Amino acid sequence: MNELFKKYEYELSEKKKLLFDNYYIDLIEKNKVMNLTAITEKEQVYLKHFLDSVLPLYDIKDNAKVLDIGTGAGFPGIPLKIMNDTLNVVLLDSLNKRINFLNEEIEKLNLKNIKAIHSRAEDYANVSRETFDYVVSRAVARLNTLLEYCLPFVKVGGMFIAYKSINSNEELDECANALKILGGKIEKIKEIDLEGNLRTLIYIKKVKETPKKYPRGQNKPKNQPL
Repeated sequence: MNELFKKYEYELSEKKKLLFDNYYIDLIEKNKVMNLTAITEKEQVYLKHFLDSVLPLYDIKDNAKVLDIGTGAGFPGIPLKIMNDTLNVVLLDSLNKRINFLNEEIEKLNLKNIKAIHSRAEDYANVSRETFDYVVSRAVARLNTLLEYCLPFVKVGGMFIAYKSINSNEELDECANALKILGGKIEKIKEIDLEGNLRTLIYIKKVKETPKKYPRGQNKPKNQPL
């Protein structure tokens, strides 16, 4: 694992390696009784979940407030927190069973300034809109849908980082209207070959406030994207 991370210029201390090892053990054990990941082989979890999660690490400033929307089994929020302990992280998911696992895991790993919250994005926006420096998401949704769920939480001047597959040109083309309405602007796009797995990080800067009616409820961001 050390060699894999070092290949992509991420340094793992013994403490960080131990945290990842314990996280992996608990993830696979819990996966026996609830669906957290289809990937279970150790090397693949470290590559496709842990390393993949930390790809934008050096673009996130120390002490930043970070929201991970649709966190699932804690990706990318927990790996980012392990790699940079100064981050203040909120993990958001709509399935309470996952949130219970994540809060138990946070306590077991003795991570500070990180919590998991059970809520839908449209409800959580009522109390935390435009309060985060960064919002990250590996959720499986098209970019115009993700923008509506994520951009409302980003401070003006902050950044939404979307983790996508390499074939994202079509999604980029169709999100122009959503960007205009929600106050976002594509800042940069990074394409990374992760041991043959092609990944794209899309950085969207928040350039103006998002109208308060977004994100819409009743699955409208997915069923009726902007």
